Amino acid sequence: GQSCGLHLTGGVMMAGDPVRMDFLRLAHAKGRCLGMDTEIITPSEAAAMFPLMDPSHFVGALWDPVEGHLDPAGTTHAYARAAQRLGATVVLRNRVVELTQAAGGAWSVVTEQGTVTAEHVVNCGGLWAREVGRMVGLELPVLAMEHMYLLTEALPEVEEFRARTGREMVGVLDLPGEIYTRQERGGVLLGTYERDCRPWSPKAAPWDFGHELLPPDLDRIAPSLEVGFRHFPALERAGIRQVINGPFTFAPDGNPLVGPVQGLTNFWVACGVMAGFSQGGGVGLVLANWMTEGDPGHDVFGMDVARFGEWASLRYTNAKVRENYSRRFSIRFPNEELVAARPQQTTPLYDIMTRERNAVMGVTWGLEVPLWFAPEGEEARDVLSFHRSNDFEHVGAEVRAVREDVGVTEIANFAKYAVTGPGAEGWLERMLANRMPRTGRIALAPMLNAAGKLIGDFTVAKSGEGRFLVLGSSAAQIHHLRWFEAHLPGDGSVTVERLGMRLMGLMLAGPRSRAVLAALADGDVSNAAFRFMDHRAMDVGGVPALVNRLSYTGDLGYEIWVEPCYLRTLYRAIEAEGVADFGMRALLSMRLEKNWPTWFAELRPIYGAFEGGMERFVRLDKDFIGRDAAAYEAETGPRLRRVSLAIEAADADVMG
Repeated sequence: GQSCGLHLTGGVMMAGDPVRMDFLRLAHAKGRCLGMDTEIITPSEAAAMFPLMDPSHFVGALWDPVEGHLDPAGTTHAYARAAQRLGATVVLRNRVVELTQAAGGAWSVVTEQGTVTAEHVVNCGGLWAREVGRMVGLELPVLAMEHMYLLTEALPEVEEFRARTGREMVGVLDLPGEIYTRQERGGVLLGTYERDCRPWSPKAAPWDFGHELLPPDLDRIAPSLEVGFRHFPALERAGIRQVINGPFTFAPDGNPLVGPVQGLTNFWVACGVMAGFSQGGGVGLVLANWMTEGDPGHDVFGMDVARFGEWASLRYTNAKVRENYSRRFSIRFPNEELVAARPQQTTPLYDIMTRERNAVMGVTWGLEVPLWFAPEGEEARDVLSFHRSNDFEHVGAEVRAVREDVGVTEIANFAKYAVTGPGAEGWLERMLANRMPRTGRIALAPMLNAAGKLIGDFTVAKSGEGRFLVLGSSAAQIHHLRWFEAHLPGDGSVTVERLGMRLMGLMLAGPRSRAVLAALADGDVSNAAFRFMDHRAMDVGGVPALVNRLSYTGDLGYEIWVEPCYLRTLYRAIEAEGVADFGMRALLSMRLEKNWPTWFAELRPIYGAFEGGMERFVRLDKDFIGRDAAAYEAETGPRLRRVSLAIEAADADVMG
């Protein structure tokens, strides 16, 4: 019931060359999958809705009817008044100076006007989110950047369009110019994410900063303005009414930081929300669901604060945010690996992989991992495209080496947890949908939430009574540790320890892998003595290791886990047996060929266990979280079903 000045004009994204047109086709396809009513249109059709542009600079556009703009002040007051009608109290100009938590969990929010006791605290401090986080010992990966846009004086073309059509002009995102523009009263707003960007207060935000603007610096955005004047010739004649330069915040990947903070009780964040007016309502809904129901109600991992680990330090964040800001309107290609703040984490094999093996490296949760190996004499880099990459032939060779002989790859980029204690087995039975293995054996086990949706997928090895090694997705390890900690028994009978980079490993896979292991292991690894899904401690290549007989390629294979100090010795021993290297892209290709699902792709919280094709790992005859919902899904039949498809394509590969 409150006015927020909504102008639903629609908007167009403009492409200036065939590569950016591929990007728009990809965006259109994703939008169609999500139920968005977008349309590929011609430059002339776009110019008819924004006649200030010169369509000769473009080759196509993507039209979205559900775009527009609104009044920030009006929207803020509308939210506040709606909250007040529902019983909330809004106190203005009252800074929080301290946060403390009592033994029982209640928070004391100490403000300049007194102390408030709260069950939950949400850090939505915006420019001061880092400072609020530091009150509880938290260093959030967020940085404010200066951002400039300008408002022009009235333009006759704008008035003529309004008189002729009775409508506003649409918003325009000019991808080749890396600028955005829309009508603002009788003129236009023109903004850019300049390459020559500037952080604002990169180490600590001043508490006395208010609504004042920062000094404008038109020289920094001059290159973008020059492109804008060519693409929108009428703007070159327009007078500048005002230049706005103000700070707003980003996380390293440009997405918000939302959710409960692992290791703290009832402390939440909602910060780094760069696009506050388009994302604020969704962020609020997710937090409300999470607090009251224990689950966000949606697949929100892309903005979950748990997607970053301790490696996202202040300097790392500052480097990645600057990179992200300067590339805001740049194309991100499917296989593109960005370079800022790298390398951050490496294994003891990093120099061997990059200098001796000519590996093309990528990043998984801050860790450098080999993606594929370029032949000797060829430059180790990706040639970026929406079509088939230059890696295709070489990844194929790695796959053939594994399928026909034997290959080795690093597996440091798994999450590793030690679950121990007298209550460990019973607790894991409750947390995971499959039965736990006997000593010396392995089980594959999905994890469900109360609604029966897939929130994790793990390999569980039982080392002894009350001792389990649990392996999962590295990118979700803080996310999963938070879930584990929230469900630990209060009697101390279970301990969950995240091992992180203290345990690394190599995977051997292929028909010759047993022969290689037999040559290196001080023990019997014959098929009879070391069966599929066995787990054992043994020396391999002269170093102590934990060995699992399974592989993610779907071939005969072994995971060999060691402490980091032994990894180079282990690799050199395997290398001496004439084993080929293979990278992450070959591994993911092989797992698809065997129809093995993976977390973040086919297994997501939007799917049930039976939709995800995980029914053989779900034991409905035992009690576990999500059991009733899973039983209902099994009884009524899954709404969807994961299937494996072979796509015939001449010059492009399936993505996602």
